[in-house]
Amino acid sequence: MMMRDLVRAGLAGGVLMCGLTGLAAPAQAPGFTALKALERGQWQLRETGGTSRAVCLGDPVSLFQQRHRGAECSRLVLENGPSRATVSYTCPGAGGGRTTITVETPRLVRIQSQGLEEGAPFDLDIEARKIGTCAAGN
Repeated sequence: MMMRDLVRAGLAGGVLMCGLTGLAAPAQAPGFTALKALERGQWQLRETGGTSRAVCLGDPVSLFQQRHRGAECSRLVLENGPSRATVSYTCPGAGGGRTTITVETPRLVRIQSQGLEEGAPFDLDIEARKIGTCAAGN
């Protein structure tokens, strides 16, 4: 093999590795395009045909883990578009899931999440709306 061919092969491998590294970017990395527009404050999360709860939204990345809130999980960014983001995550010993957040406006998002929580499957469809400012102490 000629030196020129070795250099080409090395460059091609480097480009491939850079591309693959980009796919495995952690969810907490800056640059979630769709989430940048979300307003911080008090949000109401309402499951289709289910319960609702209020949250004080500081970091929008927290919306990805509806069933594994607070768990230490590894994340893989699958989609990072202007109005939609998808993350797959795994929480050792607790399960994992795949969540898509679709931003309709800075005050309204749709969250779809499926996965396993402690061996049991879940499938969530949530509408989240900003309803005001956070109460003091939140």
